[in-house]
Amino acid sequence: MDPNVVKAKLIEVLQSVQSLSGEACPAIDGGTKPAEALPKFTSKVWPVAAGMLGIAIGKPIPCETNIFVDEQTKTPLAINQTVALVLKILEAQDAEEAAKAGAE
Repeated sequence: MDPNVVKAKLIEVLQSVQSLSGEACPAIDGGTKPAEALPKFTSKVWPVAAGMLGIAIGKPIPCETNIFVDEQTKTPLAINQTVALVLKILEAQDAEEAAKAGAE
């Protein structure tokens, strides 16, 4: 999947989430860290945003996967880092599906 498509969809989703929440949405670019930059964008909202992104790109993102904060360091991720993480998740899912298909 094209990283630019994922990035564009992610930004659209974040803008939608902020709008639906009635919150302001500052300009978002590749270096923006949504967990820090977006008002009231908290851990309660992250799974919803991840689910919306999955719908937008046509590939599920596991709801237990936090795509906005690094699991080990607990550091907020920038948009570009989130895109890289989403692509890694999708690659792993594709590999798993291919392995299952090969086993059948």
